[in-house]
Amino acid sequence: MTYKRILLKLSGEALMGNRNYGIDPERLSDYANEIKQLTNKGIEVAIVIGGGNIFRGVAGASNGMDRVQGDHMGMLATVINGLALQSALENAEIPTRLQSAIQINEVAEPFIRRRAIRHLEKGRVVIFGGGTGNPYFTTDSAAVLRAIEIEADVILKGTRVDGIYSADPEKDKTAVKFDTISFKDVLQKGLKVMDTTAFTLSQENDLPIIVFDMNTQGNLLKIVSGHAIGTTVS
Repeated sequence: MTYKRILLKLSGEALMGNRNYGIDPERLSDYANEIKQLTNKGIEVAIVIGGGNIFRGVAGASNGMDRVQGDHMGMLATVINGLALQSALENAEIPTRLQSAIQINEVAEPFIRRRAIRHLEKGRVVIFGGGTGNPYFTTDSAAVLRAIEIEADVILKGTRVDGIYSADPEKDKTAVKFDTISFKDVLQKGLKVMDTTAFTLSQENDLPIIVFDMNTQGNLLKIVSGHAIGTTVS
């Protein structure tokens, strides 16, 4: 395997499947089966999920809600998604721990770096909920921060497109896909891979990011096996 320990970043919208909002149990089950292929190979897996399928703090703020309140609601949405994914993983007989940056001791462990690493070493999948625990930071920032803290080899950003393009491929049919690209070129071209805070943090810590299509069966295993899937930013 090319990578021993990975951090998988999923958007909240990915959990909707074909629905307009909420959580699609079939999509959760598909993701759990993909992740199980990794754990069966001895890959250590940590996961960060967004909350956009339930609530976005930025969207709330644009409608007059206090931004800090909205972001806290968004953090709670990521915990809900984490609980849903935890249930799907455990149904697939994968030992799992949910850790939250916001203390909700009845449903999740508090985030403790050493404990998270120990869970990974024991073969448990660790889901990080609650973002960074602070408003004004996205789950992209949380993903990069947690990946650095647990010393992950790579961030795998699962999306609904098969990599990074020169423009939005769903809107521009002439968009060109990049197989590999440098951090510098992403910034110069103004490509939207992650928010600037997350991306800069990843660049400063030499943490590669692979953007790929999570909904294509087998992609996850192919990436950790060394296949050129999606776009690698390094």
